[in-house]
Amino acid sequence: MKELEIGGIVVKRGETKRIELPMPPLYTDTRMSMPVHVQRGKREGPIMFVSGAVHGDELNGIEIVNRLLKSKALTSIRGTLIAVPIVNGYGVLNQSRYLPDRRDLNRSFPGSSKGSIAGRLAHLFLHEIVSKCDVGIDLHTGAIHRSNLPQIRADLDDPQTLTMAESFGLPVLLNADIRPGTLRQAAGDAGVKVLLYEAGEALRYDEFSIRAGVKGIINVMREIGMLNRRQRKGHKISQFVARQSGWVRATESGFVSHVAQLGDHVNKGGILAIIADPYGTELCKILCPEEGVVIGKQNIPLTQEGEAMYHIAYFRKPDSVAEHLGLLQDNLQDELGIDIPTIIE
Repeated sequence: MKELEIGGIVVKRGETKRIELPMPPLYTDTRMSMPVHVQRGKREGPIMFVSGAVHGDELNGIEIVNRLLKSKALTSIRGTLIAVPIVNGYGVLNQSRYLPDRRDLNRSFPGSSKGSIAGRLAHLFLHEIVSKCDVGIDLHTGAIHRSNLPQIRADLDDPQTLTMAESFGLPVLLNADIRPGTLRQAAGDAGVKVLLYEAGEALRYDEFSIRAGVKGIINVMREIGMLNRRQRKGHKISQFVARQSGWVRATESGFVSHVAQLGDHVNKGGILAIIADPYGTELCKILCPEEGVVIGKQNIPLTQEGEAMYHIAYFRKPDSVAEHLGLLQDNLQDELGIDIPTIIE
């Protein structure tokens, strides 16, 4: 196993260290650091990063990392886990998706050591963490006032990435295009295979999404040889790969009555929502353009004309996705022995 150095600190085989990686200072000369947990097994194996809060208002990932590090499964780890619960500490402090320079960190990669604060932070994370790994899992939620169904987005045309995505254990896999400036693009250019886990809503903890995330990461670690494999218990969950997805937008401004919910199978021409004026008079119905499954939706009952309301993934057999999400919930509930609030109606 090659020597691993992060922020000038060497972590040897069999060691666990917590490193405070200095981030670019603010103009007030306020100093901040990126928390990095490094756990190296005594045996050879892959190096994996798990990152949360690349967008500072997406908090589920922080709790997922916290619970992952407390898992007893990590006592027999092979290879190295690099867990970064908070990448964008500036955004978390301000409860904002963005950085103090008003840039989106996940559109600023690969960054530059001499660039803006976004570029410098992107360069730091890529150089000190991502480039030293073989694989990674980046944890996200929906934007503010929007929720995402638990899903994996990745380059599913790559066989190794597809195997990792399938092992995560979710019903919905989205073969998502790589956008310029994203962590996935920069990691891919460096030869690092990355899964993007999307689940829940900004500025909220979602218990189902958190538990599914922790379990999924451990499943991937087992798949790639970082943890011992074991026979899976519970219901068998079928998986559905979406090759296309799109947002359905409001055709009027007004007050929204949502009809379709996360995980719903929706038919072409089916009613997703009804928009009314302040007197309750119906202005329009929002109809689904094609058959698919709702993987993202607006939460607040207000919308402006042209605003994105529903994110639909298109499948050959979409009718069973909601059923298998229910099975996933049952598996988690049976394993943990407590009730989990449902997200499927």
